[in-house]
Amino acid sequence: MPPRQPRRRSYDQYCASARALDAVGDRWTLLIVRELLAGPRRYTDLHTDLPGVSTDVLAGRLKDMEAQGLATRRKLPPPAAATVYELTARGAGLLPVLTALAEWGAPDLAERRPTDALRAHWYALPLLRRLPATEDPAVVDVVLDEGVFHVRLGPTQGDGPVYGDGPADAADARLVLDADTCRELGEGALGMAQAIRAGRLEVHGESPVAAALRGDSPYAGSPGAE
Repeated sequence: MPPRQPRRRSYDQYCASARALDAVGDRWTLLIVRELLAGPRRYTDLHTDLPGVSTDVLAGRLKDMEAQGLATRRKLPPPAAATVYELTARGAGLLPVLTALAEWGAPDLAERRPTDALRAHWYALPLLRRLPATEDPAVVDVVLDEGVFHVRLGPTQGDGPVYGDGPADAADARLVLDADTCRELGEGALGMAQAIRAGRLEVHGESPVAAALRGDSPYAGSPGAE
């Protein structure tokens, strides 16, 4: 018996939206992109931070993403000697798509369900929209009870990972807040200055970025300053 041919997943429509969904419309694909926006990740790390995905589905989606030119696989040099997946430039171009989806879906986060998993770095993309625009590259640590992540600001943001799990090696500022406050900031329901005045947000650091986050620098007029 000849080998079974894989199912061809396509809408077969000459439409940009349909073509995009051919590439990323499968369940889990965009969430894998969300994880890889943090930079190169090992398969085991992806599996850990995508609770609910089976190993077979994850492996299949990664293969599809390689075939679509969204992700590549490479081996890290010794002593790591691990295989990692990372986004191509085309894959990284999905950042505004994920950002828009996060904004659209934010109202559904009003109440956390008992079955909902949570990783601190899942707040990164919504929060990025609300942080001040900076003229120079900068890194901001974000400290929640659930964990720590960092986000990258500035003109080089699109040239590499836009966020990362854990603290940065050298952060320009550090935000300390709880998950509800972080969610409200990401939704735009709460401004940075409001959160600081209410004692819900602490901004640590003496850099221009830290000053901007406190609202007392030239960047203070950016989204989220009030």
